[in-house]
Amino acid sequence: MARYTGPKTKIARKFGEAIFGHDKTFDRKPHAPGQHGGSKGFKKTSEYGVQLKEKQKAKYTYGVLERQFSNLFDKAHRSHGVTGEVLLQLLESRLDNVVYRLGIAPSRPAARQLVTHNHIVVNGEVVNVPSYQVKSGNTIGVRERSKTLEVITQSVSRQSRYSWLEWDARNLTGKFLNVPDRTDIPENIKEQLIVELYSK
Repeated sequence: MARYTGPKTKIARKFGEAIFGHDKTFDRKPHAPGQHGGSKGFKKTSEYGVQLKEKQKAKYTYGVLERQFSNLFDKAHRSHGVTGEVLLQLLESRLDNVVYRLGIAPSRPAARQLVTHNHIVVNGEVVNVPSYQVKSGNTIGVRERSKTLEVITQSVSRQSRYSWLEWDARNLTGKFLNVPDRTDIPENIKEQLIVELYSK
């Protein structure tokens, strides 16, 4: 199976941070997984290894496969602006990520499932492609018949707020106001390392 569906805590421990959100198991065991995960005796990771690890962290964080990530990087490289920042902006503009950021779903995998199961509309039309690139001014909402789904009602009640998104709680719709600035994106990703990796 191409997409990872195993224990999330194991991946979070691999990167040394809770990339999937708060995790009690990670709090107890923040070191790397495996028999020698907590040891300090390993040799220093190479420059390539550090860059590769950062790319893997970005892929797992946003739930993107290798080919999708590579295509997004190529698009970012061809665009105007700083390549690394544009890459993160493209990842943030994915429909599944926007659904997650709006608080319609509790996680990105849950958001991807809502999108693929036809629960999400963009500008009033059902869109079931998680990688769909949301544009500034687009309205994203929950399909009328899906507004009573428990996963949605529970998630919306504890949503976070982001400056580039506008939320209408009454109609369960949100507006993608603009592409976020790098300083507004909360993910702890060193995008320059990813650019250096692809530049080799």
